Amino acid sequence: MTKRKVIVVKLGTSVLTAGSLYLNKPRLVDLARQCVELKNLGWHVVLVSSGAVAAGRAALDNEVGNSVAEKQMLAAIGQGQLIHLWQSLFSLFDIPVAQLLLTRADVEDRSRYLNARDTLDQLLAHNVVPIVNENDAVATSEIKVGDNDNLSALVAILANADRLLLLTDQSGLFTADPRNNPDARLIERVDEIDEEIIALAGGSGTSLGTGGMATKLQAAQIAQRAGIETVIAKGAEPNVILNIQNDILKSTKVIRFDAPLDGRKKWLLSGPRCSGAIICDQGAVVAVSTKGASLLAKGVTDVSGQFSRGDLIELKDLKGRVIARGLIAFDHKEMQSIKGLHSAQINEALGYQGANVVIHRDDLVLLDNVAT
Repeated sequence: MTKRKVIVVKLGTSVLTAGSLYLNKPRLVDLARQCVELKNLGWHVVLVSSGAVAAGRAALDNEVGNSVAEKQMLAAIGQGQLIHLWQSLFSLFDIPVAQLLLTRADVEDRSRYLNARDTLDQLLAHNVVPIVNENDAVATSEIKVGDNDNLSALVAILANADRLLLLTDQSGLFTADPRNNPDARLIERVDEIDEEIIALAGGSGTSLGTGGMATKLQAAQIAQRAGIETVIAKGAEPNVILNIQNDILKSTKVIRFDAPLDGRKKWLLSGPRCSGAIICDQGAVVAVSTKGASLLAKGVTDVSGQFSRGDLIELKDLKGRVIARGLIAFDHKEMQSIKGLHSAQINEALGYQGANVVIHRDDLVLLDNVAT
């Protein structure tokens, strides 16, 4: 069966409000039109839409502050307003929409992750446009994804997308801040998001949203590792979505990695938070990164954090660089006892039967442009 073509379009608050405090309805009309044209070209569209707080603010006549409780109240009011507006616009083209509210808990738990993935799959199979947002009205800091940039990357993985569009108030990533440096140059292609690229990103671009260029690069890096191309572009540009697809709009394109990840490894990449870390020597780093090997206790030099068997942990090299994530076969106390040992010495050191490997290659996903 031919794989469907899926594109995830993230619409930031500054795009949907045109820089004001309230939703700009003419802009939403135009964005919906472009999505419909994209669908007519054979693409399935998923929208990650900010704007619930702005919609809630417009629904109240009185002045509302910016405390967490007040923003959650506005989100609760505005979420219905926002989905109703999108529903009204797409109904003009006889296209149904569906609301999908997510928190980090929905992607951390494997069964809930699969349920969300299956829901998205069925919506796309029935020609429905999913409208995704974080469940801001109830989410706490412990369960929030944090921003709709990173949420859109997780949604792109859930939807098995080919492309992620991050529409914002800037044309892309620049060599310097274009708002105060006239010599700033747009970076049109990024092959790898390294420390130099990350250093170019500043904080939040406006007071209206929570995501700046830094979060967009985080999202692009998650998508890149999952084999998804990301484009960062200015949402106010005329015909922005279609012009991106036709490669005629100045923007920043983050090239995807070619190494495909299966469904389980995509979940490892996008879902759970890491409980701790283990430090690996250079031999282990090379074996895991380039030879498709499992991680052995012999290659572990140190352990940090507290974790249990089956937890997701980070693998770091001797310089502290995170090279992979994986599900560990021992808890942190056991790891302290067996680090640096040959596999044949593990049972004696523990006093009971343990696993032969610290992390099996099937339970490990690399955070670099190499195959696992």
